[in-house]
Amino acid sequence: MTDTYLEQGERIAEQLSPGLRDALAAKYDAMLPGMSESLIGWAYGHQYARPGLDLKTRQLCTVAALTALGGQTGPQLKVNIGHTLAAGAEPREILEAIWQMAVYGGMPAAINGLNAAAEVFAERGIIPDQG
Repeated sequence: MTDTYLEQGERIAEQLSPGLRDALAAKYDAMLPGMSESLIGWAYGHQYARPGLDLKTRQLCTVAALTALGGQTGPQLKVNIGHTLAAGAEPREILEAIWQMAVYGGMPAAINGLNAAAEVFAERGIIPDQG
């Protein structure tokens, strides 16, 4: 991983969740040195910074994938729902991406995703439009 990827990753992570790298470092780097740098550089700098999709679309894809994977991804799903809002997605877009996963991940996965979205929206005082 190059410094360029880390720098790009830091910019994207800061846009989506200010203080994310520091929070990751505080939680994980003592037991796994460099984890925060690896995650920020690889996931955000190497993957999210790629050309071809805008950040909002990448985040909607992430929410969809985490939803389809099922309930064990709940904490990451909630974080990425917040990131998706920060990337400019409307709550309705997030809900539709989650609901679409009922076809691929099953109804329980979609319901878990909707519950995660409802929690994030409630914490932020967001009331989604009725479509």
